[in-house]
Amino acid sequence: MNDEITASAGRQFYSFDGRVLEIFGGSAAHRFHVRHMHFRVTGPDRKGRRSIEVWHGRPETRGVCHIWHYSAAEWGGETGLSRLLETVQAAIDELGEQPGPGDHL
Repeated sequence: MNDEITASAGRQFYSFDGRVLEIFGGSAAHRFHVRHMHFRVTGPDRKGRRSIEVWHGRPETRGVCHIWHYSAAEWGGETGLSRLLETVQAAIDELGEQPGPGDHL
């Protein structure tokens, strides 16, 4: 994948180049490599709010977790965030099907 995908929601700007998810805004920028991250989207709750939880590490060895919360208005519309997250998940899933450095072919 050579095309960068971007999205904005709330105060955050998201960028994904096929390998690294970058999130800018708030107090600091965060970078997550698809080989060393996993995430989930929760909600919507009864008021339409959703959360994005991103962890450094794989599900079996969770590291630091970062959480961003969005209102229904921030999530909806033309933010492009759900498309970006679907693309990130596809990249993570694709890596899960490939042998790792310690695996034998």
